[in-house]
Amino acid sequence: MSSGKESSTKRVRNDYEEEEEGKPKKIPRTLVEKTTEKRLIVILEKASLETVKVGRKFELLNCDDHKKELSKHGRDIAAARPDISHQCLMMLLDSPLNRAGLLQVYIHTTKNVLIEINPHVRIPRTFNRFCGLMVQLLHKLSIHASDGPMKLMKVIKNPVTDHLPAGCLKIGTSYHSDTLVDVRKFAKDKPIVFVVGSNGTRQGVGHNMTVYISVLYFVC
Repeated sequence: MSSGKESSTKRVRNDYEEEEEGKPKKIPRTLVEKTTEKRLIVILEKASLETVKVGRKFELLNCDDHKKELSKHGRDIAAARPDISHQCLMMLLDSPLNRAGLLQVYIHTTKNVLIEINPHVRIPRTFNRFCGLMVQLLHKLSIHASDGPMKLMKVIKNPVTDHLPAGCLKIGTSYHSDTLVDVRKFAKDKPIVFVVGSNGTRQGVGHNMTVYISVLYFVC
């Protein structure tokens, strides 16, 4: 017998992972909402997401499985770290901030591919499934929910600034910044952008930031 109560979470499945629809309470839709409403926008900059052909299939280039290919082309092994993007996405999308509908994530890869992440997506828990999902995304340019038109991830047109609120504060995180801060000081009632490096090379995150900071390791 039915209990008369329907689950508040609708689940959809793609080829890799069950996705939870409705996690964010609200996603800004109108120009006014995107420009003025409080939310955090995170850009994972210089992400190591690129494919390599191995035999007859494509794989996501990484330092564990493709050392020979990286060495052959004189590539820095530390730059082939898609696992960093994987861990970042899981932490961000599982966060209370995302569940409250206050988070938007973009990925900008080392190959200048810009990816928009739908806040509803649930990232695969295992790295191998994440790799398969990224290969599909990079080749097909989008990942759809299996039971509808919703795009869970999609490649969008550069530059990322075209997709950000006009005049928003853009904060770049850097190992080389002398400005050590508690990130809570930036909590405001307007959109704010954090740009975070997401490979293992400690490269800079760009030159168009409002300010560069180094984040405190421990926030109490």
